[in-house]
Order: sequence, then C-alpha cells, then structure tokens
Amino acid sequence: MKLDFKDVLIRPKRSSLASRSQVSVERTFTFKNSKRTWKGAPLVAANMDTTGTFEVAEVLARRECITAVHKHYTVEQWKAWASRSRWR
Repeated sequence: MKLDFKDVLIRPKRSSLASRSQVSVERTFTFKNSKRTWKGAPLVAANMDTTGTFEVAEVLARRECITAVHKHYTVEQWKAWASRSRWR
C-alpha cells in the first residue's frame, strides 16, 4: 500500500481561540511516590549527554520546565548545587 500526503495529513480542529497567545500548555502533575505536585509546561531538556547542566536547569526552572541533569556530576557537586540553589 502506498500512502500519499493526503492520507497522513493531520488536520487541526476548529477552535474558539482568537490567537495563539491564548493557548496554555501548562499542566499539573502529582507524582506517584512523593505525592508532590508540579505545575508547568511538560517539556524536558535532555537531548545530549551534557546538555542538562545545573545552569540549564536553573534557567529552565524559571520558565517552569524540567531538565534531566547529566550523570557526570559528582555527589559533592550535587550537594554544593543543592545547598545554594533556590530551584530545588
């Protein structure tokens, strides 16, 4: 079977919104084990090995996004960052 563009075209639904600025992608999540809630855009920065630095995490936290911090930090670096960070 051969598919054409019209076979896989995603067509948007009608909307009552007048502008894209009215769209909110913010969601509230309750984490299963800790029962803590988080509200923000479900966007995670983690596309390369060392993209998820503490600095990136702090900048994205200001915009209510999540960062998967890379695995190359030592326990001492984590402790130092956590003690001075206001984004934990």
